[in-house]
Amino acid sequence: MAKHSKRYMNTLKAAPKKAVSLEEAIKFIKAHPGSKKFDETLDVCMRLGADATKTDTPVRGTVKLPAGSGKKVKVVVFAGGDHAEEAKAAGADVVGLDDLVEKIMKEGWTDFDVAVATTEAMKSVRKCARVLGPRGLMPNPKTGTVTDDPATAVKDAKAGKVDFRMDKTGNCCVIAGKLSFEVEKLLSNVKAVVEAVQAARPASAKGTFIKSLTLSSTMGIGVPCVLTAAE
Repeated sequence: MAKHSKRYMNTLKAAPKKAVSLEEAIKFIKAHPGSKKFDETLDVCMRLGADATKTDTPVRGTVKLPAGSGKKVKVVVFAGGDHAEEAKAAGADVVGLDDLVEKIMKEGWTDFDVAVATTEAMKSVRKCARVLGPRGLMPNPKTGTVTDDPATAVKDAKAGKVDFRMDKTGNCCVIAGKLSFEVEKLLSNVKAVVEAVQAARPASAKGTFIKSLTLSSTMGIGVPCVLTAAE
């Protein structure tokens, strides 16, 4: 049986005994970090009212965090010609095409956070699907990472655009910035995440879509939240 630290147990005792507002939860989490050794991430975890077993109800998309993610994002772009030059100018960390595909296929290289590809490049990138897919790195039109405007995709990813997707258990977890952010900035990020997930609600979903929402830090406890009509 796993043992929790003294810090964790003390935080658990001090935690709210019932669901609180998003702002209250953020203030509590900032005041009770799970670790003081690094700047933890604030995570938004939601239980969704969608049937995860049905292929016609995928819940996925992207959200641009107003205050950014606080994470240094490494972006790879699969492109050639002018698109490649545009991606480099926009700040892409690695740009290439056949050479990158070969590196991924032969070495299993996945040392990056976001992969962007032009429509033409996808003909080659599809060869990497078995490597990139399971890691959530495969470019996808639904997340804006298959585009003929790679420069904008790179800038968005660097600025704090994050992906979200419901897993097979019906849960969806999204990062919402660093604990070092001000409360107001974290609150705006969390609200943006909630709005984006609500907007991705499939037509077949009935009743309340976001059934529950919990905020937590990387190594801290989860604090259940109450969503108001405005949120």
